[in-house]
Amino acid sequence: MTIVTHLTLTFNYLGAFLPIDSVFSTQGIMVMLLAAYGLAMWMFLTSAPKVYTIMVSDMEVARQFYEGLLQLNVADVPLHYYYNYEQTLGTAGVDPFYLSATPTATATSNLGTRDGLWYQLKKNTQLHIIGGASYGAKNRQRHVCFDNECLEDILLRVESRRLKYKVRRRKPLNFLVKDIDERIIEMVEVKN
Repeated sequence: MTIVTHLTLTFNYLGAFLPIDSVFSTQGIMVMLLAAYGLAMWMFLTSAPKVYTIMVSDMEVARQFYEGLLQLNVADVPLHYYYNYEQTLGTAGVDPFYLSATPTATATSNLGTRDGLWYQLKKNTQLHIIGGASYGAKNRQRHVCFDNECLEDILLRVESRRLKYKVRRRKPLNFLVKDIDERIIEMVEVKN
C-alpha cells in the first residue's frame, strides 16, 4: 500500500466522523467558538492568583505591619476581582466576637481605596487586607483570617523576620506578634 493510498483511506475514515462541510457550517463555527471561549475562561481562571482575605481592626497599622515589618510587596488588584469573581467573604457563619459591631473610622478607612490593601504573599498568592475586625482584649489589634494556610505563611514570614511572637493555639491557629511600636497584633484563624 502506498503512502498516498494510506492517507486517502485515513482522510476518508476521519471524514466519516467529522465531515468538513459541517465543521464550517454556522453550527460548527458556533461550537468551535464556544469551545475556544471555554478554554480561554479556564486559562484565565487557573492563571489568576490565589487570594487570601484578612480583616483587620486598623488599616494603617496593618499597612505598617505588612509593608514595613513583613516587607511584603504591594500587588495590583487581580483582574478577576474587577469582575466580582470571589467577592464574597462568607461571613454569615462567623462568630460576631471577631467582627466589629460599630465600625470605627480607622476600621473602615481603606487609605483612599475602596478595595483595601493588596500584597504579594507568594509567587501566585496574594493577600487582601480589609477593615472590619473588632479590637481584641486590652485593645489589641486583631487580624482575622478564614484560611489556616494563609496564617501559616504569615507565621513563617514572622519567624524569618525574627519578630517577637507567641503561638497561643495551633488549631485553630492563634498567635500574637509585636510590631515596631510594641503594639500587640493578634492573628486569629476563624473556622466557619
